[in-house]
Amino acid sequence: MPELAYLSIGSNIGDREANLAGATTALGTYYQINNIQSSSYYETAPLINTEQPDFLNAVISCDTDFTPFDLLDTIHQVELMFGRPALRNKNEPRTIDIDIITHGNAVIQTEELTIPHPEIMNRKFILIPLEEIAPNLEIPILNMTASECLTITNDTSKVVKHIMEKQA
Repeated sequence: MPELAYLSIGSNIGDREANLAGATTALGTYYQINNIQSSSYYETAPLINTEQPDFLNAVISCDTDFTPFDLLDTIHQVELMFGRPALRNKNEPRTIDIDIITHGNAVIQTEELTIPHPEIMNRKFILIPLEEIAPNLEIPILNMTASECLTITNDTSKVVKHIMEKQA
């Protein structure tokens, strides 16, 4: 039976809109991933390594027959397709970055994967788009919705809805 998963997706190199849209489309090519919905795109400044371009971020939801670890492997394949190196440093500029926020009610804490996303409370660029598409989603362990998390987060960064450029 499929699980409802939420993914955070971001880009700050190249055509950021195309990178987000392309990675979302690529995920949808797997028969184990269906009913993809995307939030709006949001402009955000980098949090840790501030000497890099601003990010464009979104949250997508999907139904998936993948286990959390199989979904992670698939995400890594999509990231490689979009030019993200397999070996990489944290907080560096990237064409695409995809993280699992939640996967059904799974609670996982391994060296390879932590669900729910361990930094969700400190990431308005996750919470704001998550609230947009799933305002009543209760995040496992936290037992709070994205809306409730937003009221208590310490993240003071600016997250601004991105205006899509019109195609000619």
